[in-house]
Amino acid sequence: MGWMENKEVEIIGKGKKRSQKWVLGLLFWVLLMFATPKIPLSHKHHLFADMRNFLGVPNTLNVITIFPFLVVGVVGFVLSIRGSFFNISLRGEVWGWVMFYGGIMGVAFGSAYYHLKPDDSRFMWDTLPMMIAYSSLFSSFVVERVGKRVGLSCLFGLLVVILLSTAYARIFNDLRLCMMFQLIPCIAIPGMTFLYPPKYTHSIYWLWAAGVCLLAKFEGALDRKIYRANRYFISGHSLEHLCSAALPVLLTIMLMYRNIKTQRLGDIKERL
Repeated sequence: MGWMENKEVEIIGKGKKRSQKWVLGLLFWVLLMFATPKIPLSHKHHLFADMRNFLGVPNTLNVITIFPFLVVGVVGFVLSIRGSFFNISLRGEVWGWVMFYGGIMGVAFGSAYYHLKPDDSRFMWDTLPMMIAYSSLFSSFVVERVGKRVGLSCLFGLLVVILLSTAYARIFNDLRLCMMFQLIPCIAIPGMTFLYPPKYTHSIYWLWAAGVCLLAKFEGALDRKIYRANRYFISGHSLEHLCSAALPVLLTIMLMYRNIKTQRLGDIKERL
């Protein structure tokens, strides 16, 4: 009887600690909104270093470097639905990974459409699919590390936030909420890898994917400098596309080779 009481106290204590972590994350997000200045959409967002046209295709390299997203998105989407090739043991994970690869496919079409004629009206076609992909990726991570209910709730909650962020950007001409989704693979997931134990092997791939994502952001920020440094062969923005496409590639390799590391009681219940 005493053992059961101690177990209940332990479960309640873990629940409180988990709630505190989520509250701290929410407070950090709110403080970030107050601390950062407004980011309006302007014509400068559409002026890339390399705007050359080859064979009649505007901004050719910025367009064709999106193609790897289509390849890895289609492959990952099909393999996630089939379920036998990837090591996905929880049903809740499937939803997240299918939507992640669907978002990656959306990036291929939306970003290519935007880069053919970069302007304000097409900007969200470039941003929205990536927001969906990152949100789905985060929910898959939460399902694995925290639990199915929390992960799926996170997925639907973030999808609602995406709609609100898009509306906020349109109405108030402020991209901060949309840009914060870029922090998911770079900061949120790496930070949580140290807070929650992994369910699978090969969890180091999460950190490698975060490193690749950070590198891509630096390449995009140094678009013109990189373009000048390599004698106008390829711009930093095009390299950003190629480097960003490595993120789903790394995660695909992880899903292929990982195995269940530990059997947690919550995971066993979800599989029954």
